[in-house]
Amino acid sequence: MEDISDAAVRAARDLRVAFSRLRRRIREVAQDADLTPSQESALSLVGKHGAATASALAAAEGVRPQSMATTLAALEQHDLIRRAPDPDDGRRQLVTLTDAGRARVEGNKQVREEWLARAFQDRYSDEERQTILVALELMQRLSRP
Repeated sequence: MEDISDAAVRAARDLRVAFSRLRRRIREVAQDADLTPSQESALSLVGKHGAATASALAAAEGVRPQSMATTLAALEQHDLIRRAPDPDDGRRQLVTLTDAGRARVEGNKQVREEWLARAFQDRYSDEERQTILVALELMQRLSRP
């Protein structure tokens, strides 16, 4: 990292730490005691991507298929997901959200968004919120290829 300025190194480190803490806090806001973080994550993933196989979900979460099978079994017991034969390959099953699962995913999303908006409202002045918006516009460059 000889050719990277100290300021760039510090910004990278501080940003990573801040995002990690914020991500953890946002997850805590909507977590229910009856689901584990792994179950919440898998449920959210099915909500984002729609029908998927257990193996595709395992790959997306970076876990072993056996671990995903356990997670999905728990979600199925809570009536949050359902499994049905894949119309393209009867040997596989597709996982989708039930109405209760969809309501839970949407409810969690709304709770998180409301918490974050309230935190911005309560913890920052109008001028600080404008500064954050400008910084976010600049940070969009990080997500571009």
